Amino acid sequence: MSAPAVSPPPGQPSRRLALAILCLGQLMVILDGTVVNVALPAVQESLGLSPAGLGWVVDAYLIPFGGLLLLAGRFGDLFGRKRVFVAGLAVFTAASLLCGLATNAGTLLVARFVQGAGGAVASSVTLAMVVTLFTEPGERAKALGVYSFVQSAGGTLGLLLGGVLTQALSWHWIFFVNVPIGAAALLAARRGLGAERGTGRGRSTDAPGAALITGALMLAVYTVAEAPDHGLGSPHTLGWGLGALALLTAFGIRQARAADPLLPPRMFRFRNVTGALATHALLISGMFAFQFLAVLYMQRVLGFDEVRTGLGILPVPLLIGAMSLFLAPRLIAGFGPRPVLLAALVLIAGGLGLLGLVTADGAYLTDVLPATVPLGIGFGLAMPALAGLAMSGATARDSGLASGMFNTVQQIGASLGLAVLSTLAAARTAALLDGGAARADALTVGYRLAFRVGACLVLGAVVVAAAVLRDPPRTGGAPAAGAEAARPVETGEAAEPDTASA
Repeated sequence: MSAPAVSPPPGQPSRRLALAILCLGQLMVILDGTVVNVALPAVQESLGLSPAGLGWVVDAYLIPFGGLLLLAGRFGDLFGRKRVFVAGLAVFTAASLLCGLATNAGTLLVARFVQGAGGAVASSVTLAMVVTLFTEPGERAKALGVYSFVQSAGGTLGLLLGGVLTQALSWHWIFFVNVPIGAAALLAARRGLGAERGTGRGRSTDAPGAALITGALMLAVYTVAEAPDHGLGSPHTLGWGLGALALLTAFGIRQARAADPLLPPRMFRFRNVTGALATHALLISGMFAFQFLAVLYMQRVLGFDEVRTGLGILPVPLLIGAMSLFLAPRLIAGFGPRPVLLAALVLIAGGLGLLGLVTADGAYLTDVLPATVPLGIGFGLAMPALAGLAMSGATARDSGLASGMFNTVQQIGASLGLAVLSTLAAARTAALLDGGAARADALTVGYRLAFRVGACLVLGAVVVAAAVLRDPPRTGGAPAAGAEAARPVETGEAAEPDTASA
């Protein structure tokens, strides 16, 4: 049974080119998750969308994106990750063109659904390809730093880019800009990404399991995306949530009985896999709502316009870039990923705690800026360490699945965190307004509550990481734990993950 071909030797230029191609594709996908948010008023005016229809411009992208990550990651293992990445990038680029050309709501929503599907397919295998290319611990830490910067800062950069393109040109250009970039990435991928063979010859794709997990995840994303409009305890939210849980339960039963399951139970036997996924879920749930709620605080309470708001958030991606690209690889190489992750999580919780002290008559320099520093530093250190730990137990035949799991947890955690925290903030604000409080005071108290709950979620991530995660063994210049497992081999099945971390 064939496994992917051997990666080029360390230091070879093609590996750096491959990393650039993968990160460029990932950046496009991440940017598109937020770039449209700033342009929503212009889209609504242009196409005559209702408020509910406008929400579907976002949801039509998020639902297939969150639902297909796991399945696409497994397909990358079975049929070749380069093939899956290129196919997803091609679909994403073509759908971006259709989004830009849309002249009515129906066309835009269909194109956004296809775009989300293409984005999921492309991004599902990116992390797996990065750790497969870079197996030496030092180089892997640097590569994960670049990948994490794209993951972490891309959303914030999307807010800035969306505003600039919409104001300078039109909302259509937030989609058109993807076309030349995607075309260039596709051309470069043909030469810059090495050919590989998947491990799926003669193996079942577990079609029933694929249908169940895809339906469960899509339904879950839909439920949490619509929860702020219907309420967390509404029949709509509870009904669809129970439906998603039922499908997920059926999927678990199917995986336990299937001869060749889509999600092998062995993936959860390793503490670093399960611990990293749980830590990631708590971190993203607490942190992702930051940029959304901080933007609302600056605009609705401090009176910032779109440009000043974008500049106000800018320290966070700048610090994320500095940390993930330069400092995080050195700290991880020197101290190991677990201590770096724990320190970073404490910084993030502290930053959210500072935002939990904002006031209605506050100022950016005293209320917001001090919090952006620990948030940017912490997130820039946390993501490379967490990604490395999450992938440390993956074999060559399962790294695509592990990558898909990591990205799925990020998507579900972000959606759930945003839904819960924004709903809590809105409910608290509404209660104060009903009691006669001033609007600025009521808004501020709602935002403070959300920031404090977010800080508690991140502190929960600290507890999980400290109790469950372990640094992979390091022996001199040998690859870190998981490096051998993730390294492709010439023939035969890859070895099972090292059970030392179990």
